[in-house]
Amino acid sequence: MNELGELRPSQLIFTFGIGSLVDLPNISGLVMGLDDWDTSYCKEVDEDRLVAAIQKRLGAQMGKLYLPPIKLESMERDPAAPAVGVPVVPFPRWMRCSLCDTLSSVESGVFKLVQDPYRPDKTAYVHQGCLKSQGGRAPSAMSVRFLVACREGHLSDFPWRAFVHKGNVPCQGSQMTMREFGASGDASDIIVSCGCGAERRMADAFDPDSPFACTGHHPHLRLIEQGCTEPAKAILLGSSNSWFPTAFSALSIPRAVDKIGKLIEEQWSKLTNATSISKLGFYREEQQNYQSLIPLFSEFSDEEIWAAIELKRSGIQGGNSPAEDLKLPEWQVFSKPDSAAENRDFKLTRVAPPKGFEAFFEDTVLVERIREVRALLGFTRIESNADFAEATVTMDGRLTKLSRENPKWLPASEVRGEGIFLRIREEVLLAWQDKPEVQQLEHEFLDSHKAWRKLRKLQPLGEGFPGIRLVLLHSLAHALMRQIVLDCGYTSASVRERLYSRLPGEEGGPMAGILIYTAAPDSEGTLGGLVELGNPLTLGRHMLQGLESMRLCASDPLCSEHRPDTLGRGIQGACCHACQFAPETSCERGNRYLDRSVLVNTFSARGTAFFD
Repeated sequence: MNELGELRPSQLIFTFGIGSLVDLPNISGLVMGLDDWDTSYCKEVDEDRLVAAIQKRLGAQMGKLYLPPIKLESMERDPAAPAVGVPVVPFPRWMRCSLCDTLSSVESGVFKLVQDPYRPDKTAYVHQGCLKSQGGRAPSAMSVRFLVACREGHLSDFPWRAFVHKGNVPCQGSQMTMREFGASGDASDIIVSCGCGAERRMADAFDPDSPFACTGHHPHLRLIEQGCTEPAKAILLGSSNSWFPTAFSALSIPRAVDKIGKLIEEQWSKLTNATSISKLGFYREEQQNYQSLIPLFSEFSDEEIWAAIELKRSGIQGGNSPAEDLKLPEWQVFSKPDSAAENRDFKLTRVAPPKGFEAFFEDTVLVERIREVRALLGFTRIESNADFAEATVTMDGRLTKLSRENPKWLPASEVRGEGIFLRIREEVLLAWQDKPEVQQLEHEFLDSHKAWRKLRKLQPLGEGFPGIRLVLLHSLAHALMRQIVLDCGYTSASVRERLYSRLPGEEGGPMAGILIYTAAPDSEGTLGGLVELGNPLTLGRHMLQGLESMRLCASDPLCSEHRPDTLGRGIQGACCHACQFAPETSCERGNRYLDRSVLVNTFSARGTAFFD
């Protein structure tokens, strides 16, 4: 096992997670499943609310969250240190010689892996028997850029021989080549040939009327599932539809108010295995790993500590809300920030609403410190799970597992940052929702939502519809994010939204608020650039400028005339990349359920604006 490259921990959740393809310097690698991971150098992450929510979906055996393995500094200078990292294997298994265009699999022995222990970036496959090589130097072999995948999450090498021979494979041992004409890289300019004389253009592989038979292969699990009836389609190496993560996230909300309770929450990952007061005493006296806890709890007896542990454990198991409801406890804390407990990862300050918008907002809460934990549950291919609903609400049945058996742990990332929370006045919101023009727009969004689900064969059609309330909150969050990134010092991809939207009759309702926050990976916090913009005068100015920018779009009048689509192609009103769309890392709804006409009057809409 050798080191091939480096990734940030957050990338293993959202970009290059289990089952995805990583473009290494000279090799394309596939990230392997949890069965191949070594957790010896993984740090456990404590977030009981998130664990409880995941257990509702994956089973009670799932009890831990781990950060990706990280090599210790002492290992960097030790040549005998064991390999530490996330396991990957070369994939696809077919490669092409860069000089003679020979096309063959890694298993054929045509290509040889060459490694340099001191230069991991130089690891590559070479074609030693290349007839066109000069000077005895073997040319490099590159991964082919064609694969096949299906909506059940299966991924396989492209069936080269079957493709060239149109299903009939009479010559298994014949040498194959891939020739490329021109510099465009288009599939129509690529011809695959067999030594028997058969050849075919790669453009034929993307014919929607001629799908491939799925092999049922899960290469990240070394598993083949029999009987998959889903048609497979050709995809390109590195294409965005090859891997869509499904992740849960939760904000760390402290619930303890006394000193011992806060200590228990901060050290819970070490104390969670204490099953009795006698075992707790043993930990305090004998266990080397627990020596750091002695000075922290020195003023408390075993009985006091055990009582606090029991109280903490009962809160995890009981709680005031369903375990899968991640947002209700957050909403309760943000709605009453004066009573919220503080710790090193959480601090709130209530201030007045934005200047000039007192009639619309209850208050503003400055989130000076916040911690977010994100866990990867699984992934989909071809179609994103986020296309159907918010991940924390429901899950698509096509979710691909991260291990062969039900997982006992999941990879996670831990990030810290800051934010601004805004709560809309419920009475003003209800009056706006009762307007006939708003109700008509809500019906249009509902029809678009049903068409979207119908096109994807999801039943019932109306399930998961968030309502016009979320359209308003979502559109406001995007307008404000686009404005404040001009002044806060963060990039647009670094600022995220978290929406709290529920009707009065729903469980935990009513909710009507937005949290705009930034969470920086690999850091103990951020510099306060976002919180600084939360004072009433400054935030009011940004709110006014953000809303004014929504009145006119660079794509108007076309953008303003756009209505929710009834053909299932999208669930958007008047919005586009020039006015409302945000980066994928920032939006929790995949840039759907957006319409700037719910904020202000536009060229084509009157009567639906909340702020006019």
